[in-house]
Amino acid sequence: MSKLHIFILNGPNLNMLGKREPSVYGLNNLSHLIQDLKSKFSDVVVSDCQSNDEGELINLIQDYGMRCDGIVFNPGGYAHTSVAIRDAVASVSAKVIEVHITNIHAREEFRRTTIVGGACEAVISGFGIRGYELAVDHLLQL
Repeated sequence: MSKLHIFILNGPNLNMLGKREPSVYGLNNLSHLIQDLKSKFSDVVVSDCQSNDEGELINLIQDYGMRCDGIVFNPGGYAHTSVAIRDAVASVSAKVIEVHITNIHAREEFRRTTIVGGACEAVISGFGIRGYELAVDHLLQL
């Protein structure tokens, strides 16, 4: 039996984790987050990518979404603005879990609606970087 393959996709500004507003997003950087997930889920194939570019995120969703078992996706600010990313998520066979480090419902009004989340299996918000682990756990249960 082959291993489950999960793709961790991070959108704009997540390359700045640990530097950008540490009081809001924490001190851990993206590299540490990914290494931690790979260690905790050593029985799963974990691939990852980060992009600040909407078109590249769509291409990655379309590519990995047709050949992976699941995607853990933090679309960053695109969650609130991108119909095109939502359409890409809706078009793939992989289950997609949207993750936000902060509680989007406790932030500015414009962050409280996620366009992308409506096409996802679930949305996890407000658990810090632990939300990624919760998302992988959920995908393993599906």
